[in-house]
Amino acid sequence: MREYLLTLCITAAVTYLLTGPVRKFAIVAGAMPEIRARDVHREPTPRLGGIAMFFGLCAGLLVADHLTNLSQLFEKSNEPRALLSGAALIWLIGVLDDKFEIDALIKLGGQMIAAGVMVMQGLTILWLPIPGVGSVALTQWQGTLLTVALVVITINAVNFVDGLDGLAAGMVCIAATAFFLYAYRIWYSYGIEAAAPATLFAAILMGMCLGFLPHNMHPARIFMGDSGSMLIGLVLAAGAISVTGQVDPDALKLFAGSEKEAVHQTVPVYIPLLLPLTIIAVPAADLILAIVRRTWRGQSPFAADRGHLHHRLLEIGHSHSRAVLIMYFWSALIAFGALTYSVNSASMWIVLSVVILSTIGLVLLLLPRFTPRAPRWAEAFVPPRYRRRRAAATAPEASAPASYEAAGDDDEEEPAHRTPVAAGVSGVNGATAVGPRARLADRSRSR
Repeated sequence: MREYLLTLCITAAVTYLLTGPVRKFAIVAGAMPEIRARDVHREPTPRLGGIAMFFGLCAGLLVADHLTNLSQLFEKSNEPRALLSGAALIWLIGVLDDKFEIDALIKLGGQMIAAGVMVMQGLTILWLPIPGVGSVALTQWQGTLLTVALVVITINAVNFVDGLDGLAAGMVCIAATAFFLYAYRIWYSYGIEAAAPATLFAAILMGMCLGFLPHNMHPARIFMGDSGSMLIGLVLAAGAISVTGQVDPDALKLFAGSEKEAVHQTVPVYIPLLLPLTIIAVPAADLILAIVRRTWRGQSPFAADRGHLHHRLLEIGHSHSRAVLIMYFWSALIAFGALTYSVNSASMWIVLSVVILSTIGLVLLLLPRFTPRAPRWAEAFVPPRYRRRRAAATAPEASAPASYEAAGDDDEEEPAHRTPVAAGVSGVNGATAVGPRARLADRSRSR
């Protein structure tokens, strides 16, 4: 566990430290498109955050290769090299798209090629655990097609959900955490070495997301772009392929009986990870709804619109920050619910807990304008928007412009009509990676 945590920390540190210089480079390179009608942010923001995430991935693999126990993984398995090859290809395609806006079909072809590169190096699905049947061996073509399909679905699901500040990185981080706990349990508790690559991939993915999130939380100073969203989607898919199609369910020895019983016991996690419907259930649902919505209107499935789940949360009155937290909540509920169910599927307490938490989530969805207030003793530890407003403090600030108050509260409603801001260096969420944000500059001018 210590070596996995060290790999995670190194990956997060490298990603975090490189994001600032990458932001400066993105501004200079002009990877900063103008505001579009479907965008939520109000100022042009640089992209190419995937560059820092890719180098964090490389750093994590390099560190793991020099650790005592994890180095054996690189000697016995070719999966880490397969992941790096596919990640490098998909990252390069994403960087070109962030800069030059590549056609959607070209990106789809690049995703399939990246998945094919991983298959050629051994990262593929060899068999499937089918309930009531057992492990079904796949032919080479069946395994290749299923692997490519899983990679493409996961990449596009993560890419579709990348619409709010910190949303994609946070949701993938939650999924990676649940996935890490599951894969580590298989590797450590049952002694199955085939689960070690998936555990390493999940730890590195957690580090990539945690290192990038401080720069990407609302208001974001940099976006990950397609270079980042497609990259983390591919890493997540690689882990699912490794643990689902490489680990033999009978090796878990959950029963003293047949292999069919072992497969039946592991269905709550194996099948959802394969499809995938639990770890990335929210972005997968968003992907399916977007395809149905666009084709129903006679549009291309790749046509952009403002009908995603996060857009709908904003439309019913939720603020940017609250919409992201609600999406986090549902992702954590589904991912950790499946994880808990895989540990003890016979417990009714797990089902009751999921039902209760789902009810709480639905109540939160119906209260878009409710702002919780912290007690007096805890006000020093929470953001200003959660503190109780004192009557004495309102008098000297009564002369402040209304726009000043709205700018300082992240939980206020988004304005109904926003004027697009032209792309430029001087007005981009702060002129430098360490400089003040544009919001702070506006406050100083209003005084």
